[in-house]
Amino acid sequence: MIKTIAQAWKVAELRTKMIFTFLMLVIFRLGSCIPVPGIDRSQLANMFNANESGLFGLFDLFSGGSFSNFTIFALSITPYITASIILQLLTIAIPKLEEIAKEGTEGRKKIAQYTRYLTVVLALVQAIGYTFGLFRQVIADNSALSKIVIILTLCAGTAFLMWLGEQINEKGIGNGISLIIFAGIVDRIPRGISHTLSAYRDGTVSIVSIILFVIFALVVVVGIVLVQQGQRKIPVQYAKRVVGRKMYGGQSTHIPIKVNQAGVIPVIFAISLLQFPLTITYIWPGTSFAAWVAKWLSPSGHPGVWIYVTLDIILIIFFTYFYTAVTFNPQEVADNMKANGGFIPGIRPGRPTVEYLNKVMTRITFAGAIFLAVIAAMPTLLQQWTNLSIGFGGTSLLIAVGVALDTMKQLETQMVMRNYSGFLK
Repeated sequence: MIKTIAQAWKVAELRTKMIFTFLMLVIFRLGSCIPVPGIDRSQLANMFNANESGLFGLFDLFSGGSFSNFTIFALSITPYITASIILQLLTIAIPKLEEIAKEGTEGRKKIAQYTRYLTVVLALVQAIGYTFGLFRQVIADNSALSKIVIILTLCAGTAFLMWLGEQINEKGIGNGISLIIFAGIVDRIPRGISHTLSAYRDGTVSIVSIILFVIFALVVVVGIVLVQQGQRKIPVQYAKRVVGRKMYGGQSTHIPIKVNQAGVIPVIFAISLLQFPLTITYIWPGTSFAAWVAKWLSPSGHPGVWIYVTLDIILIIFFTYFYTAVTFNPQEVADNMKANGGFIPGIRPGRPTVEYLNKVMTRITFAGAIFLAVIAAMPTLLQQWTNLSIGFGGTSLLIAVGVALDTMKQLETQMVMRNYSGFLK
């Protein structure tokens, strides 16, 4: 990784992209320190001291600490993720949206535009809920103007993060939204280590629990790297054909099918959906619905933790298959191979090829989905078996390592493209 970064730094264009990405992430971290106006900081600290874990921890994970400090980025990029989920589901359910999505670049631009509009709407709803619900006790000035300013500030923060992520996609390296979440997670690591050491000195966490977590973290990191890099290579043979006076084809290649084709997206999607009923309980506390959710659907409830983990596993498996189906189309791959005279040895072109690719993808995706589900669920279970409470668990490591690998892969791809370009010149 270090060698790749060093080589990429020597290329002027890639160096510019890397510097731009870094500066965008710096702006994100600086914005995470700007507080929302009209908030009583002492009451805010007391509220989070009483709710250090559970849902607050999940919100704080995605916002990089902005949620607990109630800064302008307190909503984080969660509304955008939720909007993306909704649009992708509607694309399958509504034929008109499906037609737009198949229009190529212009279709993707329209879907992206709809996603932005829906993000602003969801951010507005969430900001109103926080202002009049969860954070109503920490607002210093209860006037209508003060609350309007808070709502607009939170919405503007989410819109700015969405724009920041798109700028990274366009002018930087890697996926902008994923990198924003990655930056927030990495920023929490030093504080998590400090908190754990303090808990150890106070005697609330044993050395066995810390060693158990370190071993778990190392296993997770190694497992993530192996699964993210693992792939099934399906051989493809191209028949020889004569065009004019030249002969084309005859070479052998392969189709790389990754074990985890969906990356960390299923985990992010699953957490976003599981947060929804829990968010309502914090907006309207004290209701019978809030008590029911706290008992049955909360990661800190009993027996809610087991139901939460079960739903988390089911949603991750579902979104792994769903996102893989969106990003990999066996019919399109088979048609492209057939059009170029390619075939899988032992498999007839056309429908048999599609069925074979579907079978391979279904089996290999199951392994990747189970891995993601286990890694995401284990930290919650470990916290039930030990008193260890740390700011980064399996989900955090999964997202951080996955985003780092994806970013490095994009960097290597761009380097290869430029090397080939230079060679051809």
